[in-house]
Amino acid sequence: MAFPTETVYGLGADATNQDAVARIYTVKGRPSGHPLIVHIASIEQLNKWAKNIPEYAIKLANFFWPGPMTLILPRTEIVKGFITGDQDNVGIRIPEHSVALALLKEFEVQGGLGIAAPSANRFGKVSPTSADDVIVEIGDQLLEFDQLLDGGTSQVGIESTIIDCTKENPIILRPGAITAEMIKRVLTIELKQGSISGGDLKAPGLLESHYAPNAKVFLSGSLKPGDGFIAIESQVTPAGAIRLASPKDNIEFAQILYKALRLADSKKIKSVFVIAPQGEDIAIAIRDRLQKCAIKNKLKEFSS
Repeated sequence: MAFPTETVYGLGADATNQDAVARIYTVKGRPSGHPLIVHIASIEQLNKWAKNIPEYAIKLANFFWPGPMTLILPRTEIVKGFITGDQDNVGIRIPEHSVALALLKEFEVQGGLGIAAPSANRFGKVSPTSADDVIVEIGDQLLEFDQLLDGGTSQVGIESTIIDCTKENPIILRPGAITAEMIKRVLTIELKQGSISGGDLKAPGLLESHYAPNAKVFLSGSLKPGDGFIAIESQVTPAGAIRLASPKDNIEFAQILYKALRLADSKKIKSVFVIAPQGEDIAIAIRDRLQKCAIKNKLKEFSS
């Protein structure tokens, strides 16, 4: 079942059912060694999935859940290797979306424990932020008994913050809407930043190249007529460029980024130039996604 969350749309299956989870990997074309995030309905379910949970992780869960934050924790016996990429840890989160929470709660009533759900797109491509995006991405892979819940447009627009809670200090592996500054206001211990590869621990979204449209994405370079352009609305559109989005602020930038990249593909634009937003808020996560979009492209001095 594809369903909405506040971050992006997910492709879900019973996290304890190996055959169901295998279909996620097949539909997405996702390598089997890449772990999945398990979504649960309430914090009361956390102990079913994770053990040896540090006090700081409990503080984070109580403060930010439901919300766009995933915690990496030591797994319990019900968590199998087909979810974790054969690691001893598992990613858990409670989404902040009424449709997602209703689905998870109903699944729990019927005896379910959790739903494994990566983003509902082909592996490495742009995450969907609407039901229409899901159809474009994987519609041809869905079977008659599969379902798609339409919950409107995702409010955050980029994937959750991932925090490694398996060590003495928490480590941000993937930035998101829950920022380092927000986390520091909750915790009394030092927060660390992970490397782009996430070190030895595997987690979603840590590959150097990811979140990429068919168009080539550039964060600098020489823009030509007919190229796509994305920037804060105060930035003037270069002559001949096709304006794909003009967000008013960083929050809106995150909300519309993937939609704008998809628009480039629908218009068959070959190159998209993006002036990345500045700041220490959600702009950090936007820059992370853009850098992974553009990693394969040669970066040059931006000029119009």
